[in-house]
Amino acid sequence: MPTLYLLRHAKSDWSTAAGSDRERPLAPRGVGAAMAMRGHCEAAAVRPDVVYCSPAVRTRETLDLVIAALGGPRVDYDRGLYGGGADYVLDLLRTEAGDAGSAMVVGHNPTMSQLALWLAAPDPAGARDRVEAKYPTGALATLEFAGPWDRLGPGDALLTAFVTPRDI
Repeated sequence: MPTLYLLRHAKSDWSTAAGSDRERPLAPRGVGAAMAMRGHCEAAAVRPDVVYCSPAVRTRETLDLVIAALGGPRVDYDRGLYGGGADYVLDLLRTEAGDAGSAMVVGHNPTMSQLALWLAAPDPAGARDRVEAKYPTGALATLEFAGPWDRLGPGDALLTAFVTPRDI
């Protein structure tokens, strides 16, 4: 069963003199959250075959801090993930994930929350309600679906986990 991991970048530093939003680095709190998420990924055996990452500094730094726990996936930096909406990410997965058993997207909100909510079927456990309430920085949603990637659509996935840095 294919698995999709949606990782929102960790907390960025608004106090830096970064030239643009795209260049904002992680805040010290964000570094700590990403390290905690790395521990979670290792313990939960999060092993994507491929990672699609926004080229923004904060997403790249988040990925750099968790990558050691991911088992050596192929990493693709995609410019469209910065500013691209849920439709863009879904199109990327449909056309690029191919025969990957699992994929991770490291990106931004509101795209991460919109995509998770769009793909997730209603669930009695309430994980979807947590995503709808708030998708904080550093959070990781795990969705499983029957596949294939090119047919992934609304309500096709089961949200099997939603972990935030505060949960760890």
